[in-house]
Amino acid sequence: MKDKIETPLDDDLRPEYDETVLKDGVRGKYVARYRSGTNLVLLAPDVAAAFPTSESVNEVLRMVIKVAQHSTAAAETR
Repeated sequence: MKDKIETPLDDDLRPEYDETVLKDGVRGKYVARYRSGTNLVLLAPDVAAAFPTSESVNEVLRMVIKVAQHSTAAAETR
């Protein structure tokens, strides 16, 4: 069995985690993989207040896309 490592009392690590397993961690190891698989957008506070859920943002953006497509099609027929 592994010896328990003494840690200072102000340590945030929970007692159930073994510090010896965590010592060789690499910061940002998966950041490139994370960024390639996500589409996160930071909304301005006033926009976030108007559209509090991702569903509401998506609904409005889909309407904007339809309006833009309709406007483009109308302009092409002139």
